Amino acid sequence: MPSTVHLSDSGESLGPLPQEFAAIIRPELPSLIKEIGIEVTRAYPEYARLLNGPYGQGIRVGVEQSISVFVDQVAEPSAPSTLRDEMCRRFGRYEAYEGRTLESLQGAYRLGARVALRRAKKVGRSYNLSPTMMLSFADALFAYVDELEALSREGYLAALSRSGEQHEILRRRLLHLLLAGPPVPWTAIAELSEQTGWLLPEQVTLVALRSPAVLERTDVDNDVLADLSDPQPHLLIPGPVDAARRRMLDAALFGTRAAVGLPVPAADAHHSIRWARRTLELVDTGVVPDAPLVLAEDHLVQLWLLSDPGLLDHLAARELGPLAALTPTRRDRLVDTLRTWLDTRGTAAQMGELLAVHPQTVRYRMRNLESIIGDQLVDAERRFAIELVLRARDLRPRGLAEGP
Repeated sequence: MPSTVHLSDSGESLGPLPQEFAAIIRPELPSLIKEIGIEVTRAYPEYARLLNGPYGQGIRVGVEQSISVFVDQVAEPSAPSTLRDEMCRRFGRYEAYEGRTLESLQGAYRLGARVALRRAKKVGRSYNLSPTMMLSFADALFAYVDELEALSREGYLAALSRSGEQHEILRRRLLHLLLAGPPVPWTAIAELSEQTGWLLPEQVTLVALRSPAVLERTDVDNDVLADLSDPQPHLLIPGPVDAARRRMLDAALFGTRAAVGLPVPAADAHHSIRWARRTLELVDTGVVPDAPLVLAEDHLVQLWLLSDPGLLDHLAARELGPLAALTPTRRDRLVDTLRTWLDTRGTAAQMGELLAVHPQTVRYRMRNLESIIGDQLVDAERRFAIELVLRARDLRPRGLAEGP
């Protein structure tokens, strides 16, 4: 906190706050921070949306830092404020990237100061603090708010000084780093995030787009990172794709087909885009029904079973290989019977009803299966492997259906 002595309206020197004041006000901080949050979000609804979004925790840290540093500097004027300074600059950058003036942010700072002053007066009465000390507190508090506003203005002007094109280049670079995964150092991602004013969320969801992708930019949320120039265009959405994000995508995609990956920690963004792109591939092969927006969440079994087609082919050859020497018709009948047995463990009569054949035919087929792959049917692990192969065979319109 500045060490200069301020004057009251009467010209009387107010003097610095005594260090004991910090000990008095510090226990009030948790509830004071909560009260300021309630008052600010009520007066400025745009900040309520941010606090409830993926950046909420980062914003809360910034508010806590702004208030805590004030008290710290009362106790120790040389207390460091590095984190607070960066958070205030970040708030300013964010206002610039949102296309707003600093009016709302400055109003929020001043409203917070008024709430703090109201609490200090209440505490002052409890401790019988002198009017002069309360004047000193008010003077120091609003001088501190001026300092916060100056830091935020610094970040705001720095953001405005960058051209829009350069800003987009940096955001695409950030997106590329996030998708690169290890061994990209997380510090590089954090630094670039700071430069762009993009607050790193805890979770992200990637969206794979059909190429060529068309996007209605005015409908895209400002916190969404995008690269439409990539051969496989994609978007990064902070947090999960909830109902509001779905509406945004429906409006912004403008007829472009897309697949939504799964929400993952930001460090695992490369997994989310891999699942999203694989979902589009499954649409291409007819495994997953086509739609303007397909969710990987709705097709997890298909994604897992068909995640490695080559490996699945090897597993099928190992488990169903003994059937390969049979004619296609006979092999298909035995496979249908095997699938029904694995699914139901039913009697010949029950299986016959499901297969639309006589129970004696079922017994005949089962004897054939026992003579060909009998050892595998009594081994639980091999039996499970066969079930996986058959379920994957049902999903794939080609491939396994042409093999064993």
